[in-house]
Amino acid sequence: MSVVARDVERAAEAIAGHVVRTPLVPSPRLSQQYGCTLSFKLENLQFTGSFKDRGSCLKLQQLRELPESSRGVVAASAGNHAQGVAFHAQRLLMNATIVMPQATPFSKVERTEALGATVLLHGESLSEAQQKAQELVHEHGLLFVHPYDDVSIIAGQGTVALEMLQDQPDLDILVAPIGGGGLIAGMSTWAKERHKDIQVIGVQTMLCPSMHAAVRGLKQPTLHTNTIAEGIAVKQPGAITTPIIQCCVDDILLVEEAAIEQAVQFLAAQLKVVAEGAAAAAFAAIQMNPARFTNKKVGVVISGGNIDRRMLSTVLLRGLRRDGKLARIRIEINDAPGVLSKVTRLVGATGADIIDITHQRIFSALPPRSAELTVEMETRGRPHVEQILAALRDAGFPAQNL
Repeated sequence: MSVVARDVERAAEAIAGHVVRTPLVPSPRLSQQYGCTLSFKLENLQFTGSFKDRGSCLKLQQLRELPESSRGVVAASAGNHAQGVAFHAQRLLMNATIVMPQATPFSKVERTEALGATVLLHGESLSEAQQKAQELVHEHGLLFVHPYDDVSIIAGQGTVALEMLQDQPDLDILVAPIGGGGLIAGMSTWAKERHKDIQVIGVQTMLCPSMHAAVRGLKQPTLHTNTIAEGIAVKQPGAITTPIIQCCVDDILLVEEAAIEQAVQFLAAQLKVVAEGAAAAAFAAIQMNPARFTNKKVGVVISGGNIDRRMLSTVLLRGLRRDGKLARIRIEINDAPGVLSKVTRLVGATGADIIDITHQRIFSALPPRSAELTVEMETRGRPHVEQILAALRDAGFPAQNL
């Protein structure tokens, strides 16, 4: 094996005090709901919001000892790896250049630059950005920091499992997301050597199951990176990480987009944890496969919390809509003075809070002396929506839930 348990232990010693020793938090409510004992490793509490701090810290500390480190380091990333490298390069007084695809959201560029890195926007994809980074290595003698296919990166990420099992030695299963495989390769290497009976389960999205196919020797399916779990939408599995995962990871589960979205909602609502899509994928696997984890003590890695605020808002509001706590109803009325007021009083009397009303006369199939109302409102849930619809119908207003 290219990485062994002792490498992870040395990594833990090297990065101690330079990364956050994140908590392993139990959730009795979710444990009861899913029939297992769930504990969550909150890597979203790292300095830059993800587990990437660990591997970047170790790798840059090692590179700092090389004579050519004065030229600086370079990495290609559109997300968490960029910030991890930038943060630790700044801490170690090293110059860092991060190559990002041109379409990278400005918020990510801004955060990376705020950590002291020089950001170079290049190419339409991460692959093109990586090619540019390699050009900078050859042209300027910069030291390349790979996001996952590097033994030091793998050892650094593996300290997640070490801490989890220090905090709760009787865990039966570790569950972690898989992109390029650095996190779960390091975790499984250490866990399997030091806790022989533990299971390690990885999770990928159904849209981009590259490692799932690679470890099974299957033909790579069509891969899509347009997923809410973009942090694990890696098309090319690592040459170093793949054989480790084949050896040490018990299974890789695939999760649907809807399950990841629901996991983000559940974690925010019930655990009060902000998780990006890639981080929520591990919990989504438990939601989709509860029988697999019944009566087990399960450690779940929340690998990062760097979700775009607009995306988080959309996901949470969609969750409220799914639960019926945000509702939109259509009501037919006679287009006469006082009718709109009567409708709003009826809705208000049920305890609903009206957010918005659209009054449509022109673009409607109703007769000319009728109109159509679309009412958006906050409710107590689906039974409450049905109560509102019944009250409107009883008052002579045909209504339907949209």
